[in-house]
Amino acid sequence: MENTFEKRLQESVLIFDGGMGTEIYKKNFFINTCFEELNLSAPKIISEIHKDYAKAGAEVLTTNTFGANRNKLSKFGFANKVAEINKAGVKLARESAESNIIVAGSAGPIGEIPYNSGVTSTNIIDMLVEQLIALKEGGADFIMFETLPSLRDVQQSIDAIRQVKDIPYVLSMTVNRFGETDKGECLSTLLAPLAKMDYKPTAIGINCGLGPEALLSVVEKLSKICSYPIIAQPNAGSPRSVDNRTIYMTSPEYFTTYVLKYVALGVRGVGGCCGTTPDHIKDLARSVKPTSKNAFAKTINLSISEEHLQSPVPTSQKSKLGAKIAAKEWIKTVEIVPPKGYNLKDVINKAKFCKESGVDAINIPDGPRASSRMSPIITALMIQQQAGIETILHVCCRDRNLIGMQSDLLGCAAAGVNNLLIITGDPPKLGNYPYASAVFDADSIGMTRIQSNLNRGVDIGGNTIGEKTAALIGVGADPNAIDMEREFRRTVEKIEAGAEFIITQPVFDVNSLISFYKKIEKFKIPLIAGIWPLASYRNAEFMKNEVPGVVVPDSIMKRMARYESREDQRAEGISISRESIELIKSFVAGVQVSAPLGNVETSLKVLK
Repeated sequence: MENTFEKRLQESVLIFDGGMGTEIYKKNFFINTCFEELNLSAPKIISEIHKDYAKAGAEVLTTNTFGANRNKLSKFGFANKVAEINKAGVKLARESAESNIIVAGSAGPIGEIPYNSGVTSTNIIDMLVEQLIALKEGGADFIMFETLPSLRDVQQSIDAIRQVKDIPYVLSMTVNRFGETDKGECLSTLLAPLAKMDYKPTAIGINCGLGPEALLSVVEKLSKICSYPIIAQPNAGSPRSVDNRTIYMTSPEYFTTYVLKYVALGVRGVGGCCGTTPDHIKDLARSVKPTSKNAFAKTINLSISEEHLQSPVPTSQKSKLGAKIAAKEWIKTVEIVPPKGYNLKDVINKAKFCKESGVDAINIPDGPRASSRMSPIITALMIQQQAGIETILHVCCRDRNLIGMQSDLLGCAAAGVNNLLIITGDPPKLGNYPYASAVFDADSIGMTRIQSNLNRGVDIGGNTIGEKTAALIGVGADPNAIDMEREFRRTVEKIEAGAEFIITQPVFDVNSLISFYKKIEKFKIPLIAGIWPLASYRNAEFMKNEVPGVVVPDSIMKRMARYESREDQRAEGISISRESIELIKSFVAGVQVSAPLGNVETSLKVLK
């Protein structure tokens, strides 16, 4: 093959296939069937599945040999067909796609060994070696040790591959959402045996056990301690029983949203495990491949010599907003979205109205919900020049690479746009341009660190830039996050990276915000609460169901539903926002009030 597995993995993000067992089950082969033996008795079925994944965009096809070791096959009476089944598995995968397809020889755990069976650890290694030799002789491009559930299984896989050699291999483990095995072994423990090896794996994987959202925190942990390329293959969420059948309910779009986050963390191979289908892989490939050449993206962790770092400008001297924050004065900001066209007259007039009403700054989003609007930098600059009020510019990591983002940050410094809110950004799949490329060279933590270093006179390469920037660095936070442990951890990382204030997602449940405040109170970082005055009951439904990170309690929905006229509903939305501010005022440094449907009058009524 022209491109080796290792080379392809370095060149771009590789798309792996999805669940094999799920697809076999859908073709009316039940779980008491030996799926691996179907390589011999129903090869057309297996070939069709491989072809479906290849057509969907998979670049790596995994052989139907997960349980094709002597121990597992013996339970079905096929112990004497280890070599035949494994070689057939490779052949079917190879012949199902183009010549440049990569074939992963799947080898799962050895399986349960009955107590007092007389099977020794040496026997177990021998059984694994038998399977690996068959996969290698069959022509697999690399060995994929899948779903390794414990340190013992990792060690057994290592001991077996040492005897086979001369073929790349991947160790892919399965852990819980805390990054631990059922025995409490953490990721560092699972990786420990590799330190003493001379025959090292090509990559490390995480697969099975967790859905796309839960696997994200594991990928984050692994990316910080693992020097090998990472492959991530989540399940399609958690299975549910529907009409006595096991169904995975996660949509391809939801699945892809999280896979893009893995890629943003630097993952080099992505695919699916249990419950994923060719539809999941098709959606994944369509979204990932346009960005894959640039996808060595991680939370940037720059190592810069202290001697090159200047002392940053004090918060109070960075901007008027910085001075108010430093003085612990109450902050009032209003969010105005850039126009879809290029005429800024209406936006400028709204900003002037806000200034006259005592607003401290205008918050300028950057492509909210992956929409395409006028440049937020130009919008911010024109507002500051023509309306005479400071702005808080959103800096989104989605649309520009590191070089472009650094250029923009330096441009902001030159233009006097000093108040920044750094966000990771929604993937294009969530917006009106789902086929647009997403860059994500860094996430909000990485970009916060980059801006913090620019504030000390050093760029992303560790080079001095002369005069340091004086950006006031803000970051986002979501008090409504389902995985609050992860949200809190990332918030702490943003603070450690250099964040000086936080603006939250719109808050309707004040208890969630107060709880979040108490978690971060010890860091003494100003928290500005996001407030969204509901314009109508329909607007409330939209916020509740279609805006990521926003939770609208049923009690709020009931209040909005009490009124029939749109004007009465708008008045109730304003009342709800005012009440929320009164309840949280002692916990936060200020509020950012959105202008629903562009109506700043509503925002200003909330602030009166």
